[in-house]
Amino acid sequence: MKLRLGVLGADDSLEIIRSVVQEFGEIECLPIVYWSEEEIFDLLEPHIGEADMWLFSGQVPYAMVKEWGRIHAPMAYVPHIGASLYRTLLYLSHEAGMRVNELSFDTFSPEELARFLEEAGIVHTHLWLKHYDGAIHFRELADYHERLWRDGRTKGAVTCLRTAQLELRRRGVPVYRVLPTRTGVHSVISMLLRTREMLQFKDTQITVQMMEIDSFQGLASGAFSTDELHNLEIKTTEKLLRYAKQLQGSLKTAGPGRYVIFTTRGMLRDVTANYTSVPNLEELFGIRGELVTCGIGVGKTAYEAEIHAGTALLHAKERGPGTWMVYFDDKRIVGPLGRQEQITYSAASGQLQEISRQTSLSVQTLSKLHSILKKRGSSEISAHELAMYLQIMPRSARRILMELEAKGFAQVIGEESPHPRGRPRKVYRIHL
Repeated sequence: MKLRLGVLGADDSLEIIRSVVQEFGEIECLPIVYWSEEEIFDLLEPHIGEADMWLFSGQVPYAMVKEWGRIHAPMAYVPHIGASLYRTLLYLSHEAGMRVNELSFDTFSPEELARFLEEAGIVHTHLWLKHYDGAIHFRELADYHERLWRDGRTKGAVTCLRTAQLELRRRGVPVYRVLPTRTGVHSVISMLLRTREMLQFKDTQITVQMMEIDSFQGLASGAFSTDELHNLEIKTTEKLLRYAKQLQGSLKTAGPGRYVIFTTRGMLRDVTANYTSVPNLEELFGIRGELVTCGIGVGKTAYEAEIHAGTALLHAKERGPGTWMVYFDDKRIVGPLGRQEQITYSAASGQLQEISRQTSLSVQTLSKLHSILKKRGSSEISAHELAMYLQIMPRSARRILMELEAKGFAQVIGEESPHPRGRPRKVYRIHL
């Protein structure tokens, strides 16, 4: 079965990438060209589910799509450092007679550009460089290069962004584009093929689903005889056997109301939409979803997967009936599935373990807090907001924040009054 590779890039780089992709008979290419970063999302929207993997022509479109979060397939981009930059500098040296310190650069980090020049034996005293993390607007890059050129500090600009190149040309600034080399593209595509092989192996990884079903909720009022309960257990088991068959897995009971299904990572990924949602068990098998609390465990062995499933179930039970959580083999905990407040946090972190030793808070609580702050894009939070994310009482959230404040990992930076007559809420800035 061919790999469906989505390729998004500017016109000039896309042509190079497509010519290399044609050398791989096992790849089917879905090319998408863009002329402006503003149109990238609209161009991708109709094709989100059509590709197994995505390759981008540079850092900016890759960073934009990654932040967009709509594509869950593996993604990569073609770097512009290495042979790509060598080719550009060689041309400028031989054809335009320009030296490195007479040019302005963008995209590269200061460290990688300095290392590149050192390896090339190019001695420099100062470099004009506009570095950025993630995405950037092309006009910001164009403004940077143009200002240096008009002030007479540079003779030209070297850019990795096609839209910035076109804008600088329009402004009359000498500009040279760093294009990907065929060798560089070939290397990235080979990496994607190896990644595909690894993912196919991961799809066969043992995964355990541990479920607790509240059987009493299924009984009619007053019908609490052992026979009624036993009949309900039998019916539930029959329904779960059909569910396990869909997963191509096996079912075993682990005590009253608790069931374990052994299946594969790929199967559960498909039924949970890449571990983001809960399957409609009621519609498919007649099992009321609000009665099922579930922990999914992924492990390197069946034993480890079962242990992780039990831990995930404990996390799910903390959040109430009907909650699903996942514990992956890299110690990530994800959930609750199917809910807007879904977060990802780690069960293992050296830095958080150190903070845990200095406070009365567990690593898991600190990891959840870290994940919440990252998701919000801010280090500031109130106890009320923290309580909503963690689904705990506000007083418990206040205790967490006060403990961090007492040990120097948080500070009160202000207050907010959401209600005219209510008590002001303290806003904390967290330092993890």
